[in-house]
Amino acid sequence: MSIYHIFVINRAGSLIFEWENKSDENIKIEKTFAYPLDIHIEMIDSKPTVVFGERDGIRLKYIVNAVNGQAIRGSRFISESNGEEQDFFEYVENVDNFPIHLAFVPPVLSANDKIIIASTFHSLYAIAAQVSPTAKSSGIKLLEITQFRLHCFQSITGIKFIVVASTTSPPTLDIFLRKVYELYADFALKNPFYSIDMPIRCDKFDEGLKALLEKQEKSNIVTL
Repeated sequence: MSIYHIFVINRAGSLIFEWENKSDENIKIEKTFAYPLDIHIEMIDSKPTVVFGERDGIRLKYIVNAVNGQAIRGSRFISESNGEEQDFFEYVENVDNFPIHLAFVPPVLSANDKIIIASTFHSLYAIAAQVSPTAKSSGIKLLEITQFRLHCFQSITGIKFIVVASTTSPPTLDIFLRKVYELYADFALKNPFYSIDMPIRCDKFDEGLKALLEKQEKSNIVTL
């Protein structure tokens, strides 16, 4: 699926809804390396993480989760050769341990990571609107880098709808976000038990978003 994440941020900058594409959880990239290791790996959040040297589908922030078929816990794993516990970073520094077979998986955002992302973007949006040379700037609408595109739509009431998608996604994501806003207006705001700016917990909204995502993905396939 070309859409990776959907975020809804309230007027105060708090995350009130998020959706994540779970298909990446099944991705695992395995590769055999010769000495010296030509990618740079550091310990981030207690996980061996790629910080430099993208290659063969291995991207930045991918996590090493196995060495020679043995699962890593923190930076430790059980050596296949002697059954002893080894430190990953010490192991890859020893030329005698090569060739070495490593398995990589994509990073997974924690709930706390998503909250931080939402509040940070809310602040950047406000800063962008203030420093813009154009009067009455609407803030950030599109942010594009080599790995993804971020589209943002802010409603009249100040609720931000954000989609993070692949760079190959069609140029219709602004329309997609407006459709998400319509779902929010129909199934959240019209719900007598819902209070504005509170987390969105509505089955009809979830069902509508699922149908909208399926329609968007079919549109993306046709475009490609």
